[in-house]
Amino acid sequence: MKKSLIALAVLAASGAALAQSNVTIYGVADIWVGKVKGQSLAAADGGIGQSRLGFKGSEDLGGGLKASFNFEEGLNLGNGATDSPTFQRQANLGLSGGFGAIKLGRSTTALDDVFGAANSGFDSALSANAVWQNGHAGRLDAQLYYASPEFAGFSGAINTQLKGNADPKTTSFHAKYANGPITAAVGYEDGVAQKGTLINGSYDLGMAKLLASYYTTKPDVGNRVNSYQIGADVPLSSALTLSVGYANSKAKGGQADSAFGAAVGYSLSKRTTVYGGFRSEDRKSGATETDVVAVGVNHTF
Repeated sequence: MKKSLIALAVLAASGAALAQSNVTIYGVADIWVGKVKGQSLAAADGGIGQSRLGFKGSEDLGGGLKASFNFEEGLNLGNGATDSPTFQRQANLGLSGGFGAIKLGRSTTALDDVFGAANSGFDSALSANAVWQNGHAGRLDAQLYYASPEFAGFSGAINTQLKGNADPKTTSFHAKYANGPITAAVGYEDGVAQKGTLINGSYDLGMAKLLASYYTTKPDVGNRVNSYQIGADVPLSSALTLSVGYANSKAKGGQADSAFGAAVGYSLSKRTTVYGGFRSEDRKSGATETDVVAVGVNHTF
């Protein structure tokens, strides 16, 4: 009898905790079949985005304060493999309220959160900016990340690492504006081996959304690299969108790489999209050209 009462008490406590918390299981399943220049026809994961499985949740602490967590694991639909280490995409805990949101752990950087916002080709493996010669830190371990509240379309975020976890460390920030047809952002990264500045934006005309981005990096050793991309997303119907773009990238004193890409996406539902397209490259820097033609399916849940 005593054990039964204890069990009931545990169940009641668990039920109360569940009632106060909100836990969501989410993910992406994305696989495409394509032909890369110099390679055989093959299937691969992540045409629009890497497949993933995630768990996120929040608890209302009262007074407008919430606690939240996010664990996200990358998957490969081509071979069934998962990321190593586990939850390499996201593993963080945070607090949010009227002051904004703070999280600590592994997550995307503030620069990465706006980096692909104005990419053509749905910011996918078909995007023209695959020829950009400069990169950035997409995710970092043991980050302290702060995102501000939005005010009249303006918002911002900053991340850094503690010296005890990363020495040297990477720090980045972004400021963005999103209101009506206009979206614009500026981002900056002070990384382990380079400093980089990003400016991008889009303007929705209704008949087409214009896209543009510019990214410049100065490595600690070597020459500055300047890259840009222009493009447009054109809705052909309520379900069908065409995205085209041109990108160029050049290191000071070096040769330019450029590419043109086109992709189409057809929404079968709110969660499932079939897509296809190509990217044609002209690399004068000596890097290997990776022209690609592909079709794929993306499903979110």
